[in-house]
Amino acid sequence: MRFLKWLGATLAVYVVFVLAFEAGYLGMLQPSFEEQGIPMLVLTTTDDAGNSHDRMLARFETDKNLYVSAHHWTRGWHRRAIDNPNVQVRIDGDLSEFVAVPVDGEEFRRVAAAHPLPFMVRFLMGFPPPRDVLRLDPVAP
Repeated sequence: MRFLKWLGATLAVYVVFVLAFEAGYLGMLQPSFEEQGIPMLVLTTTDDAGNSHDRMLARFETDKNLYVSAHHWTRGWHRRAIDNPNVQVRIDGDLSEFVAVPVDGEEFRRVAAAHPLPFMVRFLMGFPPPRDVLRLDPVAP
């Protein structure tokens, strides 16, 4: 019985940690991980009311295409990008227009294999649901 209490307490502490990490640290603070070698961008999405929302995200490239992935529990930016795929992206201070395209099938498998989530990242995020990947296609000027 003592073991079950200890296990339950440990699980409760882990759940609180994940909620604080996801909602507080990643969600509200939106840190950049550039100093740790993770390339970042700021994605601006638009909701149905026309309001803009900025989100700091890790970016990655495969086959000269730019991608972002939603692998956190908080994915409002992803839903907005699906609903209104015309987005703006700021990389190193440069703002450009893009179209967010959902990735699936063979392209998804290739991109996911090229950029796996390390165990520690999955642990910190509470072993999130399977990620969704968006390809950001530049809009010609």
